Amino acid sequence: IMNYFGLIQIGLILSSTTIISSLQCSHLPLQQRKVIDNSLRLLDKMGKKFPQRCLKEKMSFRFPTRVLQPKQKEIVGVVIEEIFQYIFYIFSKNLTLAAWDRTAMDQFQNGLYLQMEQMEACVTEKHTQNCQSKEVSRLKLKKYFQKIDCFLKDKQYDLCSWEISRAEMRRCLQLIDKVTRKL
Repeated sequence: IMNYFGLIQIGLILSSTTIISSLQCSHLPLQQRKVIDNSLRLLDKMGKKFPQRCLKEKMSFRFPTRVLQPKQKEIVGVVIEEIFQYIFYIFSKNLTLAAWDRTAMDQFQNGLYLQMEQMEACVTEKHTQNCQSKEVSRLKLKKYFQKIDCFLKDKQYDLCSWEISRAEMRRCLQLIDKVTRKL
């Protein structure tokens, strides 16, 4: 009898977890907007105003905006999750010369990580049927973020390279926000 009761409890826990996670997934676009708004606020809080001396080093990375306009809406979630992963990766680098507010930076990274976890739970294999379109998007994103990564390395992670990268990540998040508001 005890084993049977234990199995019923486990079944109830699993079914309630599934219900809770599906409810979270239905609210994902709203959650993303909140996370992005918070991330943008934290990006501003992390550093001060863009240094004038860095303007001469400004670089155009050219975000591949077409990756956020696939024919299938489901792929947008996969692409956004991947963008969050790349942003998290970029901001997990050598930040010693960035001279940013550490608390805001930690909160920014934590918010990205939590959003990636949430999206990973919601973006399932059934949503990734159009593999060719998804792979093209992945390659474009990889190339884009590699440019930023190489730029940081080439500049030896100096203050200006971080400020330029921070401005670029801000632009990225604004593009994602624009897309999620349309979903």
